[in-house]
Amino acid sequence: MSSRRSRSRQSGSSRITEEQISDLVSKLQDLLPEARLQSNARVPSARVLQETCNYIRSLHREVDDLSERLSELLATSDMSSAQEAIIRSLLM
Repeated sequence: MSSRRSRSRQSGSSRITEEQISDLVSKLQDLLPEARLQSNARVPSARVLQETCNYIRSLHREVDDLSERLSELLATSDMSSAQEAIIRSLLM
């Protein structure tokens, strides 16, 4: 049997149906904040995926911003080095 046929048979058993994709997109839409998409409205899958990517990017920016602010706070704090070590270990 050729390697192409064996790959085809292996991938055939793990294919995702359109119904499963639709269900996954619907679950993604439910995870997005209400302001971004109305979960009861029919929204194209491409838009849900785009909004999901945008939301993840905004979360990354927020994490980066909060990390920077926390670093600044730790750098200017009057804490003992033991307290700083505890806080840093909790954050890592």
